[in-house]
Amino acid sequence: MKYYSLNRKAKEVSFKDAVIKGLADDKGLYFPKKITPLSKSFFKNIDTLSNVEIAFEAIKQFVTPEIPEGILKKIIEETLCFDFPVVSLSKNISTLELFHGPTMAFKDVGARFMARCLGYFNRGTNQVTVLVATSGDTGAAVANGFLGVKDVNVVILYPSKKVSDIQEKQITSLGQNISALEVQGTFDDCQAMVKNAFLDKDITNKIQLTSANSINVARWLPQMFYFFFAYKKLYKTHKDIVFSVPSGNFGNVCAGMMAQQLGLPIKHFIAANNDNNVVTRYLKTQLYTPVKSVQTISNAMDVGDPSNFIRIQEIYKNKFDSLQKNLSSFSFNNTQTRVAMFDIYTKHGYVADPHGAVGYLGCKTYLEKNTKAHCVFLETAHPTKFLDVVEQVVKTKQDLPKQIQAVIANKKVATTISNYSDLKAFLLL
Repeated sequence: MKYYSLNRKAKEVSFKDAVIKGLADDKGLYFPKKITPLSKSFFKNIDTLSNVEIAFEAIKQFVTPEIPEGILKKIIEETLCFDFPVVSLSKNISTLELFHGPTMAFKDVGARFMARCLGYFNRGTNQVTVLVATSGDTGAAVANGFLGVKDVNVVILYPSKKVSDIQEKQITSLGQNISALEVQGTFDDCQAMVKNAFLDKDITNKIQLTSANSINVARWLPQMFYFFFAYKKLYKTHKDIVFSVPSGNFGNVCAGMMAQQLGLPIKHFIAANNDNNVVTRYLKTQLYTPVKSVQTISNAMDVGDPSNFIRIQEIYKNKFDSLQKNLSSFSFNNTQTRVAMFDIYTKHGYVADPHGAVGYLGCKTYLEKNTKAHCVFLETAHPTKFLDVVEQVVKTKQDLPKQIQAVIANKKVATTISNYSDLKAFLLL
């Protein structure tokens, strides 16, 4: 498999080079040159396969032979060491829980998969620095996934006072090869600094940089797995399966579209946005206008310029009509999100985090005009990661799961930076 840059000014590279580079030399995102659909028999008999077997078939074409099949199976086994339950809330709505991993967020899968791929590629070679911007859960998952990986240093930039207390502890308290930089600014400021570092020859001539945001193919592609797992549990009892995906940098919904390209029978996607609604507005106006992000209670979605949207446009060959037929987008404010969390709890006895609540609202809106669909919203993080918001809304004290208890008392260790010069100085120490 070869990967090409979406800026189309860099040479094609292998999966290995795409993972290690993160971004192409022309700073475009990598995209696979070919997508070969899986056989119809695979989907017909998907309920007879384990999650590991499904994931192996889904991603094999994108990573072999550079990662031999035996090694790939081991990587997948180590990545998928937790469950992905589908919980039914009503006749037309279910939720796919993606928070049963070590940091209790959906990004555990991509981070664990990428860490193991990079560890395999990097054996016996020079050190690599993973540079990543986070609005919360990415940093926690990357920190945990890469903790202790030999010859890999991790530097995580997060916006000060714009992540939850638990997310901050997960990012800042692990030590070893993990460094946390607390940025006086927004997530978009963090992301801009990371992109600038990849462009800076003073840095790249001395340090091998790669990214662990969903711009990296090894972080992005494994997110396809969730959609296969949900389909496996639903396809015999429900037709017209629709996924409502809480969307920030748009890697997750884009991965779902890749699963669809592989043949997974998904009827439609919903990009559920908070007040950071660039794509919602684009689908109404055809004008894509990035803006500065605003802070919300669903902070992992506080992105004003989603990196992965260019991949979505590539999937649909930049044809707006084709994209619009397969993707709806709705946005909801903090008040609507809190009301949804309360409704989910009182009507269904289910505690959702703010991101999942936005996904739920996406389902409710879509089902107003599409009553025969079965809509699955992604519950992307455990509600206790947003304890202050959740307990305030549901008026019930929440027990902390063991993954959260393990970090809550840890000491925060972070370096405060204000601008790109501070980041550059830190990297070149």
